[in-house]
Amino acid sequence: MLISYKWLNTYVDLPQDLTMEDLAYDLTMRTVEVESTTDLREKYQNIVVGIIRKVSPHPDADRLRVCLVDIGRGEDVQIVCGGSNLIEGHAVICSLPGARVVWHGEGEPVKISESKLRGVDSYGMICGASEVGLSDLFPAPEDHHIVDLTESLPQMTFRAGDNIADLLGLDDFIIEIENKSLTNRPDLWGHYGIARELAAIYHRPLKALPDAGDFFDKDELEDFPLSIEDPEICHRFLALHLSGVDDRKSPLWLQTSLMKVGIRPINALVDWTNYMMMVTGVPTHAYDEDHIVGGLKVRRAEEGEDLTLLDGKELHLTDKDIVIADEDKALGLAGCMGGAHDSIQASTKETVLEIANFKPQMIRKTAQRYGIRTEASQRHEKGLDTQRMDQTLGVAMALFRELFPEAKALAYSDLTLEETRQEEVKISMTWLSDRLGREVDGEEVEALLQPLGFSLEKEEDDHYRVLVPSWRSTGDVSLPDDILEEVARMIGYENFDLKAPRIALTKAVNQRKEDLDRAIREFLAFQAGAYEIMTYPWSREESLSAMGMAEEKCLTLAQPPAPNQAKLRRSLAANLMDAVVSNVRFYDRFKIFELAQVYEPGESHPSEEAETLPLMHRELCLALVGQDAKDLFYEGKGILEAMPRAVQIDPLIFRQETKPSWADNNAWVNIFYRGKSIGSMGLVSNMVKRDMDLKYHDACLVCLNVEVLTPFDSRSNRYQSLPLYPHVFQDISLVFDEGMAWSAIIKPIVGKVESVSFVDEYRGDQIPQGKKSITLRVELASDEGTLTNAQINEKMKEIRESLEEVGGSNRF
Repeated sequence: MLISYKWLNTYVDLPQDLTMEDLAYDLTMRTVEVESTTDLREKYQNIVVGIIRKVSPHPDADRLRVCLVDIGRGEDVQIVCGGSNLIEGHAVICSLPGARVVWHGEGEPVKISESKLRGVDSYGMICGASEVGLSDLFPAPEDHHIVDLTESLPQMTFRAGDNIADLLGLDDFIIEIENKSLTNRPDLWGHYGIARELAAIYHRPLKALPDAGDFFDKDELEDFPLSIEDPEICHRFLALHLSGVDDRKSPLWLQTSLMKVGIRPINALVDWTNYMMMVTGVPTHAYDEDHIVGGLKVRRAEEGEDLTLLDGKELHLTDKDIVIADEDKALGLAGCMGGAHDSIQASTKETVLEIANFKPQMIRKTAQRYGIRTEASQRHEKGLDTQRMDQTLGVAMALFRELFPEAKALAYSDLTLEETRQEEVKISMTWLSDRLGREVDGEEVEALLQPLGFSLEKEEDDHYRVLVPSWRSTGDVSLPDDILEEVARMIGYENFDLKAPRIALTKAVNQRKEDLDRAIREFLAFQAGAYEIMTYPWSREESLSAMGMAEEKCLTLAQPPAPNQAKLRRSLAANLMDAVVSNVRFYDRFKIFELAQVYEPGESHPSEEAETLPLMHRELCLALVGQDAKDLFYEGKGILEAMPRAVQIDPLIFRQETKPSWADNNAWVNIFYRGKSIGSMGLVSNMVKRDMDLKYHDACLVCLNVEVLTPFDSRSNRYQSLPLYPHVFQDISLVFDEGMAWSAIIKPIVGKVESVSFVDEYRGDQIPQGKKSITLRVELASDEGTLTNAQINEKMKEIRESLEEVGGSNRF
């Protein structure tokens, strides 16, 4: 947003010695971020008024003319120009050597110097509007048209050599404010709001805006027909019928004021509405009264209703849009843009000024739906207070009387369904002092807040009730912490003493827990091929219900981001399944994981007794997604078996004890670490998949508490030499009962071999019902020499006999 320094000074007398650097710093530190400041006088340096004394043909170019121009230096200078409207005696804009102009209005500014054009000396340049950034002020009817000040500003007297910035009111500084820093401050989307902040910062009085009652008596006017069909979409609707208007041009000061802040002047009526918006931040719209049938109403659009906007864009509306309409048709898209056929025309003789306060969410969604970003929509979607419409009407009438002295007010109506309620916040000075880190009392706080529109009432002891002004009660200020912020910024963050934390460095710290955290993430990302994600610390209630997780055991947020997201996560599983459902549209097979805090009822005091937080621990959740459930389960278990060695922790043990609520009835295991259950792994059940709309994919979840994992101390590592003799790997297949667990199968041979691993299991026609064929791979070795065939056969015989003792058989 662009702000004019001269414009600000009409509402607050800023210090005479105030520099733009100081203003930008103070405004950034206390209110909003200033991106840049531009000195327009510097931009128009060496650009002056010239009076053409003589125009002669160029001896060597048909389209060029040689002009003698008076630039106020006592002697005329010669300038070669290709302008199509060079007239002796007329005033023009001349860029003298040293000035910077945009050549033919395109590209970057270039520095003007004395030169020759087709052999003729030229001292500078007679400029077109686009070459000096004045296209909005002096639109050119054709190419090669120079700015003819005598014709464009017939009411003015020109002196040769006057700087163009002084002549046109461009002796100003433009302050550019970062729009994102204004998101929660709808009161600052106009010059008056910024002026209020500067008045408070520099302890200067803020001048009052005009009162509409000084220009007309509302009780003496007829009622203009107004209605609001749906109170949910509009809180206040105001209309004023005025006669005696036409399409005259605005005075130069008004055109220049708008141009400096990035708004193109059109005519007096349109400029009038834009000026109001740039003062108070409240958008308005003026209609041609001849095109209004039976009055104005705010209503929802009809499904499929057509509307052509001012920019020619044709819309097919939905019932989610708001329109301003008469009895027959929609006249404009509420809060965004007026219609092409019913707004101000060249033939307009009577106008209806409309000011309204809409529900901001609907304006925002409409603007996004149709890709419309206007000055009006940006302001409406931030949330404006209804009371500011009165200020806007006062500004409107003061300017209107200046633009159209002979005009009359004919009818007026103001329909208010819901006025912006002023927030009340209770604070104590003790609480405020503790958080500021410095002592403050009621008098000091009142002196800081009163210039911003706040008022304080003492209740008892050091407790106060703060009444928030309406323009800050639209979602900006509602909590004690908001008052804390207001007090702190008005004191000035740079004025708080630095209090460095006390840190005692007694010995080197080996942060093994943090190293383990990173090692787990790197293992899953680099070796397991999983993508790390981050989810919100709350869970959707629908997901918790689908996963069978009791919502009543979850902590509840006092101010949830949405009604169905009020529960803090007790596990990452529900959030990870939401992420799975979101991604199966794009990938058939993938792995994702999250390692983050989860929360449980109870209290913890991590730093000091005064710091109270819920019980928390870090949880790892991994999801493997694909269309082969068996492969997913085995891959997940393989990742868990490989992780301890990779991250240097004790092995994880698997057995079935307690089934997770979300798991399949058969395909699940509990995870144990040092004899303690720390999590579970399993396939997601069909019921969960149905409730979460996971139709064509399977998912395997791994959830474990990483808080209890303890990394190895590096000093306990032991050296183990490589084997001197080759190891031998042999496969063996035996038939076991269907219900035989893996741990029971390998138990008799653990310790007799270097290692044993699973190869395959088979069920088929050759295998009896209730049986399964298991293929194992054993690793054999000897420290005395290379194993011979006889030794291998002997060991394999011993292994087979051990397996037969627990039910293994070669017979089918």
